[in-house]
Amino acid sequence: MGKPMIKRVLLVDDEPNILNGYKRHLRKQFDVEVAEGGGQAIERLESDEAYAVVVSDMQMPEVSGIQVLSHAAKRHPDTVRVMLTGNADQHTAVVAVNEGHIFRFLNKPCQPDLLAKTLEDGLRHYQLLRAEHTLLSKTLGGSVSLMTEVLSLVNPIAFGSSSRIRHLTRQICARLSIPNAWEVEIAAMLSKIGCVSVPNTILEKWYGAKPLTAEEQHMVDTHPAVGASLVRKIPRLNGVAKIIELQNRRLDQPARKEECPDEEIPLGAKVLKVLVDYDKLISTTSAQHVIEVLANQRKTWYDPQVVNALKAVLQESEVLRAITIAELKLGMLFDQDVKTSDGSILVTRGQEVNESIIKRLQNFDRSQGVQQPIAVRELTGEPVPEPAIA
Repeated sequence: MGKPMIKRVLLVDDEPNILNGYKRHLRKQFDVEVAEGGGQAIERLESDEAYAVVVSDMQMPEVSGIQVLSHAAKRHPDTVRVMLTGNADQHTAVVAVNEGHIFRFLNKPCQPDLLAKTLEDGLRHYQLLRAEHTLLSKTLGGSVSLMTEVLSLVNPIAFGSSSRIRHLTRQICARLSIPNAWEVEIAAMLSKIGCVSVPNTILEKWYGAKPLTAEEQHMVDTHPAVGASLVRKIPRLNGVAKIIELQNRRLDQPARKEECPDEEIPLGAKVLKVLVDYDKLISTTSAQHVIEVLANQRKTWYDPQVVNALKAVLQESEVLRAITIAELKLGMLFDQDVKTSDGSILVTRGQEVNESIIKRLQNFDRSQGVQQPIAVRELTGEPVPEPAIA
C-alpha cells in the first residue's frame, strides 16, 4: 500500500549527493521525490497532483530556488514552500517572501532531524489549508446555491440569464487561463441577484428591447450595485462582489466615485460585461451577428481578448439539437423555454439540465404533457472542470 498522498514532498538541489542523503533519512516518514536542479523541479510541479511541501536550495544554476518556489506558488497555491540557503541576506529574504511566499528558511548545511521537523510542520500547515478550503467550498457552495434558488423562484427571467452567462463564463475562463476562475463563475451565477428588487414586468420589457421609463431604467441600472451589496455579506466574496458591481462598466466609461479607476477593472468584470450584453442581444438575433456587434464596439466598450474568446467558444464548443425529454443529458443547456401542453412555462431558456429538472419534466409529461421536441445546446469538446475555490 502506498503512503498517503498528503505526505508527498519534493526536495530540490543541484547536488545529487545532498539529495540522496536527505532521501535516505526521510523516506520512512515521507513520500520523498527529488529534483536535480530547478528545471527538473518545474517539470515535476506541472503535475496535476500537488506536493504537500516543496524544499528548494536557493543557489542553483539556470533556475534559482526563488523561481522554483514562485512557480510552485502559482501552480499549486496550497503547497508549503521552504527555502534552503547558505547566504540569506536581507534582499534575498525579501524577494523570497514576496515572490515565493516562503513558509520557512533553513540554513545549509541542514541537519536531517531539523529538516524532518520542518516537513512535519509544513504538512500540518498544508492540512490546515486544505481543511479550510474544503469548509469554505461547502459553505460558499451552500450560500450561493441558496441565493440562486431564491432568484429562480422570485425572478425566473433573471435566473435564466445568469444560468446562460455562467455556462459561457466557465468556457472563457478556461480558454484565457484566468486566475481565481471560481470568483468569476460565482459572479456569473449571482450576476442578476440584484434583480430581486426589479419587478418581472420591467425585466420582460428590458429583455424584449422595449422602451423603459426613467424610473424603470434606474431600477435596471442599479441592480449590479444592489447585488454586490448582498454578496458582500458573505465572507470571502468581496472579489465576487466587485465583479458583480462592475459587470456593466464599459472600458471607455469613467469610474464613479465609489468604483475603482478604469485600469483596475477586474478581468472577471470585463468577461461579464461581454456576456451580459451578448445574452441580452442573442434573444433577438443570431450569435454570429451578436459577435459582429461586439467586435465593432470592442475597442471602446469591451476587452478584445474576451470577445475573441467568446467567438472561439461559440464556434468550437457547442451544437444545437432538438430532442425529447428521454434524450436529455446532464450538462445540456435549454435553448428555449420548456412549456406544458397548455403553454405554462416549466423551465426557462438557458437553464442547465440537472437531475431534478429531468424528474420534474418527466412528471409533468406524464400528468399534463410537455411540448416536444426541446431545443438544447450541448458541448462537443472536452468538458471544462469546475474551477476550485482558492
